[in-house]
Amino acid sequence: MSHPLRLGFFGGTFDPVHEGHLEIGLKAVSALQLDRLIFLPCRRSPHKSAEPRASDHDRLAMLKLASAGHPNFRVDPFELERPPPSYTWQTIRALKLRFPADTQFYLLIGLDQWEALPTWQDPERLAEEVEFIVASRNGSPSIHDHYRAHFLKGNHPASASAIRSALATGHSPKWLPNSVLAYIREKGLYSQKT
Repeated sequence: MSHPLRLGFFGGTFDPVHEGHLEIGLKAVSALQLDRLIFLPCRRSPHKSAEPRASDHDRLAMLKLASAGHPNFRVDPFELERPPPSYTWQTIRALKLRFPADTQFYLLIGLDQWEALPTWQDPERLAEEVEFIVASRNGSPSIHDHYRAHFLKGNHPASASAIRSALATGHSPKWLPNSVLAYIREKGLYSQKT
């Protein structure tokens, strides 16, 4: 008898996607025995003041390049294709309709997002839909009553802002998959001129 599908969602701006994202994604797949982890690029995180530097099209293309070769990874442009604002609980409810009723759903977030979860739009509705996978580099997560959560330790040093800074000053950044770095160079992304 086959087990119910175990499906994870991993949202973010991914500006750009880097090896830290991939590493924590692989850890989540392994620790929770996920059949699939779906990367969901968003137009802009409501918890960030700035727009992404790369276009929706380019961030989606980089995610597809980075996830190639990882059989459990998928990329879905759902949030890029719907009109803003986009709230996570609405996205998850809409996406759940694509899968069998007994599918188990998880949402992979960072520790900073976990701590801010009570400020999200309707976090209780989201908590009804998913179990959380919380990735932290350091620090002890708070316990939120009634939120089902699994905690993963991740210590990859990659930082999207540090990568963008390196690219803007003409330096070769660490922690980018080769295919993503090649795409960034081909398109001239994150340079001082863009």
